[in-house]
Amino acid sequence: MTAIRLLLVDDDPLVRAGLSLMMGGADDLEIVGEAADGAEAEALVDRTRPDVVLMDIRMPTVDGLTATERLRAREDAPQVVVLTTFHADEQVLRALRVGAAGFVLKDTPPAEIIAAVRRVAAGDPVLSPAVTRQLMRHAVGTGPDTRRTRARERIAVLNDREREVAVAVGRGLANAEIATGLFMSVATVKTHVSRILAKLDLNNRVQIALLAYDAGLLEEEQEEH
Repeated sequence: MTAIRLLLVDDDPLVRAGLSLMMGGADDLEIVGEAADGAEAEALVDRTRPDVVLMDIRMPTVDGLTATERLRAREDAPQVVVLTTFHADEQVLRALRVGAAGFVLKDTPPAEIIAAVRRVAAGDPVLSPAVTRQLMRHAVGTGPDTRRTRARERIAVLNDREREVAVAVGRGLANAEIATGLFMSVATVKTHVSRILAKLDLNNRVQIALLAYDAGLLEEEQEEH
């Protein structure tokens, strides 16, 4: 099995050393580089082609948010997992909106950080349904009044089935759970998710979830039930 290529980005050399020590012990992970800020990270991505970038948010020169947005805009973009010290920090939400696949707290046990990297490399977000709900409530509560209107305008391009899948993604459900709930195959769910991403010009499931929350789709579902 090909090892997951991992780039570590943090301005604290002690944090990088600790991450390198803990991540380097996993047989299926290969640390291909370390960077002290976003600018270094972008240059290293060009040279090392990582599958996953573990990215600190607050760094000098080029911060993690800016670097995440630039990296995720690339055609062959690596997955990005944000490192943070806060559960529902506004910077984390902004990173998720520009394409980060999830976040882990800096005091997360090593085994859980490794598991998060593995999930992201496999194409799954690293936000549990509970954390997703917490983040989305915070996002909706702190967003401008025009955000819901804009989100609803974007969601309007989806057909009814795609809309149902978007709501399920917003609830934090995996493909198999969505398939069971909506009486379709996992392959069909994957097709719908791909079409949603393409229609809405998004690049991962976390962004679908954020948009579904912004549009108020989950509130509507709760009212219907």
